[in-house]
Amino acid sequence: MAKPTRDLAERALSTRVVHRGRLLDVREDRVRLPDGSTSTREYIRHPGAVVVIAVLDGGELLLEHQWRHPLGRALIELPAGKLDPGEEPLACARRELLEETGYTARDWRELATLHPCVGYSDERLVYFLARGLSHEGAQPDHGEHLEVFSASLDRALDWVREGRISDAKTVAGLFWAERILRGDWAA
Repeated sequence: MAKPTRDLAERALSTRVVHRGRLLDVREDRVRLPDGSTSTREYIRHPGAVVVIAVLDGGELLLEHQWRHPLGRALIELPAGKLDPGEEPLACARRELLEETGYTARDWRELATLHPCVGYSDERLVYFLARGLSHEGAQPDHGEHLEVFSASLDRALDWVREGRISDAKTVAGLFWAERILRGDWAA
C-alpha cells in the first residue's frame, strides 16, 4: 500500500462532546497540525455497521425499500444495520439479515471494511456476502418498517445508473457484488 512520504498526523489537544445521542455522538477536537499550527475538527462517532449482500439461490439479490427521514423518502438499500456494543460484525450481519428480511444464510463471507464518510465520521461498514438463504420470517425492530424484495444484479446496477439507487453503502455493495458474482474477484 502506498504510504505518505511525510508525517500528516493531527494530534488531539482537547476533545469536547457537543451532542450525545442514542445512535451517535458529535465531537469537537482542537488539534495540532503537522506544521505546528492548531485547528478545530468536528466529527461524528458512530458504532459501526454491517451491510449484507444476500444472494438467493436463483441469483437475485435481497433488497429493501426503507424510509429515510433525513431525505424524506424511501430508498432502495441492501440489508444493513448498526453494531450493538461489543457485538462482532458477523453476529450483527446474521441478526440484521433475519430481523430485516426474515432470511438466514448457510454460507457467510466477510468481504471488506469501508469508511463511507471519512471527512466527518469514524463510521465503518463491514460487508458480508450471504448465500444458501432460507426464509424464517422477518423480525423487525420496533419502529422499523421495511419492504423486502429481490432483483437481479443487472437490474440493481441499472437502478444505480438511473439514480434510483443513491445510497452509498448500497452502491458500493452492488459494485462489490458485481465483481464477485461475475467471477472477477474470488469470494
